[in-house]
Amino acid sequence: MYIDSKLPRVATSIFSVMSKMSGEYDALNLSQGFPNFESDPVLIEAVSKAMKDGFNQYAPMPGDTDLRKAIAHKFMLLYGRTYSADEEITVTAGATQAIFTAIAATIKRNDEVIIFAPAYDCYQPTIELFGGKTVSVQLMAPQYRPSWEEVAERITSKTRMIIVNSPHNPSGMTFSENDMLQLEALAIKHNLWVISDEVYEHIIFDGKKHFSAASFTDLAARTFITASFGKTFHNTGWKMGYCVAPKILTQEFRKVHQYNVFSVNHPMQKALAIYLSDAQNYLSIANFYQNRRDYFLSLMKDSRFKIIPSSGTYFQLLDFSTISSEGDVDFAERLTKKHKIATIPTSVFNARKEDFQQIRVCFAKTKETLKAAASILTRI
Repeated sequence: MYIDSKLPRVATSIFSVMSKMSGEYDALNLSQGFPNFESDPVLIEAVSKAMKDGFNQYAPMPGDTDLRKAIAHKFMLLYGRTYSADEEITVTAGATQAIFTAIAATIKRNDEVIIFAPAYDCYQPTIELFGGKTVSVQLMAPQYRPSWEEVAERITSKTRMIIVNSPHNPSGMTFSENDMLQLEALAIKHNLWVISDEVYEHIIFDGKKHFSAASFTDLAARTFITASFGKTFHNTGWKMGYCVAPKILTQEFRKVHQYNVFSVNHPMQKALAIYLSDAQNYLSIANFYQNRRDYFLSLMKDSRFKIIPSSGTYFQLLDFSTISSEGDVDFAERLTKKHKIATIPTSVFNARKEDFQQIRVCFAKTKETLKAAASILTRI
């Protein structure tokens, strides 16, 4: 049976490809972005208790009331922004579902959406699925700073949305206050919606501040903010996230959400509501991961890779241009097959597959894993 594919150019993701190769060659896997250590036992026990207490049926469509109130409190505490738990916060099956739903609710055929490359790989297929066109603005290595002049030049009468991601995957770059002000000015001038992908909001280093879209009044008024409990609390397999947006956007978001997933895991929501009541459970995450980053970089100091320390996320880019003239896909494959370590080539996230000879590694790993990985990488 012939299917006229709605996504004819979409192939298996690089994460699936490299993880499969990692298994085939018994390689240490630093490719996919998930921790190889356990979530807090206190949180695990809270989920178990919620199950025993009978929270095993559907949660309310927008999310558990207590959890939405806890999210609203977090936004007031960190960003000074009041969001209505009833009308402006929706709990989702991970941040990717939140991003998908925000695009589905707003983008129509021939609408243009600006993204920054390298970009998380769900943005473009979702835009195209709903008939939109992706306009990529390439961030250039090694600093990956956005050029707002170029963004302004790429805006047309068909532009409807800009998607930003800070802290940024895969580069580890973070948007400055000026970046967010420039974004706000363009969004106002051209009447654009914004998706602010803030899944790594609590993973930011060296005393830097996360500038959420929620911190800017006029920007917040037109922005879907998407976030992830899985990234924050070391449980990516739970697929728990949320979307915060003004009432008018949330109304459209929920129209899609209710027929997409309707509601998400109830006992986990109950547990997360309790866990968020202690702010230290998310405020301590930055120091936790900076310790991991610094440990890994200390082990890598004598390697031949060129390294600019990540400013956020739990990813680190490694520049291999002084080691090999290979493209990054070939280099990553050789590392997996010959040296038994799996990484991610970054060109797959770039516009026109531009190759900066950089690979991405995940340092959300035990110190034993990081030590073993550094031992391999420093011998190359």
